[in-house]
Amino acid sequence: MRDQPPYPPPPEDVLEIGTPEQYAALSHPLRQRLLFALGHRPATTSQLAAQLDAKKGNVAHHLKVLREAALVHIAETRQVRGGTEQYYQRTARQMVVAEPQAAGTAAMLAAVAQELDRSPVETHLTLRHLRLSPAKARELGETLAQLVDEAEEDAEDQPVHGVLVALYQQGLPTSTTSAVIGNDHRAAAGSLPSIESSSPRGET
Repeated sequence: MRDQPPYPPPPEDVLEIGTPEQYAALSHPLRQRLLFALGHRPATTSQLAAQLDAKKGNVAHHLKVLREAALVHIAETRQVRGGTEQYYQRTARQMVVAEPQAAGTAAMLAAVAQELDRSPVETHLTLRHLRLSPAKARELGETLAQLVDEAEEDAEDQPVHGVLVALYQQGLPTSTTSAVIGNDHRAAAGSLPSIESSSPRGET
């Protein structure tokens, strides 16, 4: 049964975010949450509004923005009593942001904060700053990415969990950068495990 999913997969496996419309679309927390919600299966406006505890009109507006940015598409229409239902789906299983912008990253983190706040069970959130050589930082990043990519999903009736992983080198104050370069190559790494659907700095 897992070999025959009830819904067809998104048309693309990986979409690289690059247009101004796509960056603008990613700059709102509700649009980020809509992309999270559509990460597993298509859904109607009404279903998404109920799932995200949002107004149907709001959801419809933000879906329109995402559709115009080619981040979601209508995967299926069904005739129901009183009209036609449209099922929205992400245009790609994975969305990679090659050059993250501050607004999109802030919106993604705000969306994750909302998801954490609504979680019905205890969540896990950790931030550490580590001194790492560039080689060790790269190795840690690859290990974290592999751990998430290779995690096996359970059956459809199990709850969806989110996983967000971040690895970054801590910036230095502009005034001290020139004095430190060449003498100190230490990096800082922060990770926020246990939230899901990867997003900018990387993937949505």
